[in-house]
Amino acid sequence: MKRTSAPILILLALIGGGVGYLVDHLLTVSGRATFAPSGFLPVLLLLLAAAVLAVAWPVRRSVRGTSQGRIDPFRAMRAATLARASSLLGAIMTGFGGGLLVFLLSRPVDPQVGSIVAMAALMASSLVLVIAALVAEQFCTLPKDPDDRQPDDPATGADAGR
Repeated sequence: MKRTSAPILILLALIGGGVGYLVDHLLTVSGRATFAPSGFLPVLLLLLAAAVLAVAWPVRRSVRGTSQGRIDPFRAMRAATLARASSLLGAIMTGFGGGLLVFLLSRPVDPQVGSIVAMAALMASSLVLVIAALVAEQFCTLPKDPDDRQPDDPATGADAGR
C-alpha cells in the first residue's frame, strides 16, 4: 500500500472547497439560509482522530518490537487503511469548511460570528484529523529491510562485477 501523498490531499481539499462554496452559493441563490455545520461535527472529527491513533498504536508497538507478541497483519492493514481514509476525509472536510468560509466572507453582508467560529472549528478539527491520520499511517509503516531489493535494482554480490 502506498503512502498518502500531499498532492492528493491538496487536490481533495481544493475539490472540497469548491463544493462548499457551490453549496452555499446554490442555497443563497434559491433564497435559503447558508449552510452552517453542526457544532458537534468538529468534536466528532477530533474523536475520529483519537480513534485512528488508538487503533494504530498497537501496530507501532509491534513494529518497534516493544510489545509482547506479533500483531495480526490484517489488523495492521485495517489500521493503515483507516488512517488513509481518515486523512482523505480530513482533507475534504478542510476544503469544504474553507469553501463555506470563503463564501461567507465574500458576501457584502457581515456574517454572524458564530458561523465564522463554526467553520473555523471545522477546518481546525479537520486539519487535526489529517495530521493524526498521517501519523497513524506512519505508525503502520514497516521499517525498510536491507535485504529487500526491487526487481529493477542492479544485482549485488558476486554478480555485480560481471
